[in-house]
Amino acid sequence: MDPIVGQDWLAQRLGSPNIVVVDCRFNMADPEEGKREYERFHIPGAVYFDLEEDMSGPVTEHGGRHPLPDPKTFAEKLGERGIDHTKTVIAYDDQNGAMAARFWWLLGYLGHPNVAVLDEGFSAWVKKGLPVSNDKPIPVRTQFIPNIQHDWVVPMIGVKTRAPEEVLVDARSPERYRGEKETIDRKAGHIPGAENWFWEDNLRDGKWRSAEELKERFRPLMHKPVTVYCGSGVTACANILAMKRAGLKNIKLYPGSWSDWISYPDNPIATGSE
Repeated sequence: MDPIVGQDWLAQRLGSPNIVVVDCRFNMADPEEGKREYERFHIPGAVYFDLEEDMSGPVTEHGGRHPLPDPKTFAEKLGERGIDHTKTVIAYDDQNGAMAARFWWLLGYLGHPNVAVLDEGFSAWVKKGLPVSNDKPIPVRTQFIPNIQHDWVVPMIGVKTRAPEEVLVDARSPERYRGEKETIDRKAGHIPGAENWFWEDNLRDGKWRSAEELKERFRPLMHKPVTVYCGSGVTACANILAMKRAGLKNIKLYPGSWSDWISYPDNPIATGSE
């Protein structure tokens, strides 16, 4: 399915037993905000997945700020919230799709193809007068059986020893990529050789660009193997989503991303433009 669905599409299908809506709102500056906002009101029937509690594993010396969750644990949480391979899953957030894209990627990584991100996000949904609720749904528990796509990820050493024809894409803002402004991680700059493709350029006025626009944007990468990273493996997923919508095939994620790369003191760092 198209990795992006419109709000009217979802509004017409609310309450369908074959659709599970997932609220992924999360503010990295205030990690409890998303959960509070979900409890205040959300799209009717939506279940909540927290970036740090559900969509990430425990932080250790290496692996970055948001390591991938244990697949078995994540699959159990999916089943508890009523998600299995018979369901179409629609994820939304209020962060331009970044958190929802992380959920979209994780579900695909575990082998579930029928998942998409809601275009525009929750605030636009409310502004349009579409229904909201503060009722907490009681999902019918099911079993999610993961089929892990191991070739979707690249470890740090794979990034370090990548072949010359492989394109490494940095999804962060140009200022962070160039090392001019780093407010999150303890070192500034980028992985040497990486190209900067800022993830927010996939949107215009809060809406995802069309498949044709994204195809034009990513034309230079169309037939190349691509690995994407960001600060901690979250907004990189938004770039992967846009690339998939554009028709790119050979795309991988470096899950630990910049925060993992700099945890190895001998790894080189580049600054400025390349």
